[in-house]
Amino acid sequence: MFEKVNPCHPDKVADRIAGALVDLAYKKAENPRIAVEVLIGHGVCHIIAEASVSIPIEEITAAVHRIAGNLAVDYVEVPQDGHLAENQADGVHCGDNGIFKGMPVTEEQKKLSQIARSIFSKHPFDGKYILDGDRLILCQSNAETQHLREIYPDAEINPLGDWTGGTNVDTGATNRKLGSDMADSVTGGGLHGKDLSKADVSVNIYAFLKAQETGKPVTLCCAIGDDTVDGRPYEKIVEIARNYIRSVGGFEKFAEWGLV
Repeated sequence: MFEKVNPCHPDKVADRIAGALVDLAYKKAENPRIAVEVLIGHGVCHIIAEASVSIPIEEITAAVHRIAGNLAVDYVEVPQDGHLAENQADGVHCGDNGIFKGMPVTEEQKKLSQIARSIFSKHPFDGKYILDGDRLILCQSNAETQHLREIYPDAEINPLGDWTGGTNVDTGATNRKLGSDMADSVTGGGLHGKDLSKADVSVNIYAFLKAQETGKPVTLCCAIGDDTVDGRPYEKIVEIARNYIRSVGGFEKFAEWGLV
């Protein structure tokens, strides 16, 4: 059983905005420290960022408008906590306490991800999809149910009828759709809106990639300040995650579909 949402779901819009701010931070410093939370809905986008670099409000507003439309932007920026900043002062050290799990993606999860991307390529609007064995549930806004039924005749489609979604209908918040982004690899840490020093980003990516490579579950834990994880220097973990983020086009692009 697996649920997938597309990049226009309000929660994913929030993730994408958070990712865009992290991209902006990396344009201003090679190794910035940033953690972003976004709450969006009903005409307003609220953002709080803890950061080692300052991002002008004009750049923040431009990113929000590009991704979510002409919303009012409420932006609060504060410096990173001193203890957290000191942890990275003499090199890259683990930026979180946490446990992390990487799980091989199943055929069912791959199938639904392909269905979600196929529908979104034709209907780039808010949507959510579920696959449970032979049961396929499709909720796609701004799409005619009959058109979807021609393609997926056995699916349950828009149970309440044709609908219009988006942030005027529902609110969105950062890291609220980790099940969609990580499938069975979900643990406590969120992927989006954070720099690469954060284990929630780098160790999650590393564990997921290792699970796909080995075909076996991967479980890891770390403490803030650790210099090694899984027997590797933490700097190497960060570089593996950095290369992955680059390969998908940056943090904002990563937020569109996550890891699955």
